[in-house]
Amino acid sequence: MNREIKTTSDGSKTLYISDLNENYHSHHGALQEAKHVFIKYGLNLKNNYEIHILELGFGTGLNVLVTIDEFLKTDKNHIIYYYTLEKYPVNESEVRELSYDSFFDEPNIKEYNQKLHECEWNKTTEIFPNFFFTKFQSDFFELKNLDLPEIDLVYFDCFGARVQPDLWEKPLFEMVADKMKTGGLLTTYSSKGSVRRILEELNFKVQKKDGPPGKREMINAFKNEQLTSNN
Repeated sequence: MNREIKTTSDGSKTLYISDLNENYHSHHGALQEAKHVFIKYGLNLKNNYEIHILELGFGTGLNVLVTIDEFLKTDKNHIIYYYTLEKYPVNESEVRELSYDSFFDEPNIKEYNQKLHECEWNKTTEIFPNFFFTKFQSDFFELKNLDLPEIDLVYFDCFGARVQPDLWEKPLFEMVADKMKTGGLLTTYSSKGSVRRILEELNFKVQKKDGPPGKREMINAFKNEQLTSNN
């Protein structure tokens, strides 16, 4: 897979796949998008002491970094277990050139970023106290075979439906729903009507939220929302 580095509008970088004509992140701002979709409308809506996060997929590692940054910045004394799937890992030179650690004030972020990419696949690693990370080198459709605890929060960050439509259809969402806890939240940059309808069929309450820069809307979906106190 041929990938090249591109700079987005907020100064942060992303990877571009020329064969698909697709970026890993929004060209309007990779960092802004990750913080908006997965922190503002994801992590910050979950107040559990112990939070189990599932990400599809790991990619450049940016979503994990914004999660780590928020975890350390807010000092909520949570425990986070972070699980992520990735079939085509980025390489060491790409990690260096993306230089995401330069966008965070946390002094140890470079060390944490290196650990995320270098730690062993399919094995849980404690990146720092109370943050446990497990990455699976796997196709998303192998999710059904993974032994995971009940998931509180899903970062659904697959490539867009234009290039990988099968990732936005019912079979994968069913697998994700089966892994989630009642009241769990799925957050995604997508606002497609077909995605909303699939999630509603799977007994999620879907909420449209304001999108990140360059996108009008995005989706939050709570599993069995009527049983929870979220609005």
